[in-house]
Amino acid sequence: MKARYIIIPITVITVLIASALSYAYYIIMYPQTELEDTTYIYIYPHDTSESIIEKLENIDGVKCTKGFKIIAAYNNFDRQKRTGRYAIYDKDNMRAIYRRIVSNQQTPVKITLPAARTIEQFIAAAGNQLMIDSVELIQLVMQPTLYDSIGYTKETLPSLFLPNTYEVYWNISTEQFMQRMIKEHRAFWSDSRLAKAKAIGLTPEEVSTLASIVDEETNNHEEKPMVAGVYINRLKRGMLLQADPTVKYAIGDFTRKRILNDDLNIESPYNTYRYKGLPPGPIRIPTLQAIESVLNYTKHNYIYMCAKEDFSGKHNFATNLASHNANARRYQQALNKLRIKR
Repeated sequence: MKARYIIIPITVITVLIASALSYAYYIIMYPQTELEDTTYIYIYPHDTSESIIEKLENIDGVKCTKGFKIIAAYNNFDRQKRTGRYAIYDKDNMRAIYRRIVSNQQTPVKITLPAARTIEQFIAAAGNQLMIDSVELIQLVMQPTLYDSIGYTKETLPSLFLPNTYEVYWNISTEQFMQRMIKEHRAFWSDSRLAKAKAIGLTPEEVSTLASIVDEETNNHEEKPMVAGVYINRLKRGMLLQADPTVKYAIGDFTRKRILNDDLNIESPYNTYRYKGLPPGPIRIPTLQAIESVLNYTKHNYIYMCAKEDFSGKHNFATNLASHNANARRYQQALNKLRIKR
């Protein structure tokens, strides 16, 4: 009789253990997601297993995260977690998600970096799309020891950065980001592009400088090779560029609609009404279209241009000063009509 009372509790315990193990196996190994599309979680340095579980629970279609909690506790997850962007797939189980994170199986992210007016704006755009610290990156970029080591000055540094879409890891470091920018720049300046620049008589940095002026002159991509041709003609003839955007840059105000005579007297190496040749560096980070427009500029005889009086963003071109002055008068009259003084 006594043996019977002993066997029953053991059997019950065995059943309970088996049930618990079966449940644990189920929540760890069986699919726990029902997703229409792949989604992603972003893990920061301060995240813990609890905060990651909370992120998983906030994803619509994740049914149960208890399996992740069990594995994380058993493997001391907080000592081996990884920052990054990790995919969560339909029919994922918690073991697969856990292993994806601890083994650093990230999914790259595509970021778009703009043709910004300043390096700070360019870097800020990167910071808005990555884990990277924008302030830390700007401090790194602006170190003379850095740009000196790669052959740039503070003035020519904007020519290093190319606005484009890049595929990178979301948790890329500041140093890795800079190395990627350098790599992309070197890849862009292929032998054929270098040959075109040499044929014009410009270095890659000078091409970017002229391209930055072209970008500020017109938003019309079709017209950019024409505008580039005007400036190249003036450079070849030893004429002052007399580019209004460089005066706006010297003044520090790109919102100007009208450049006055007093503005032309500003003392600055960027004032192309006073100093021949190109300014010391780009007045912005130029678009790829503008760079290509300089390298493949339209060959013509125009040496003057003026914004059209219809404010379309396009220009009237001229081969002589008389025609240019007539174009300029029409534009000034249009400004006067709208009472635009600056």
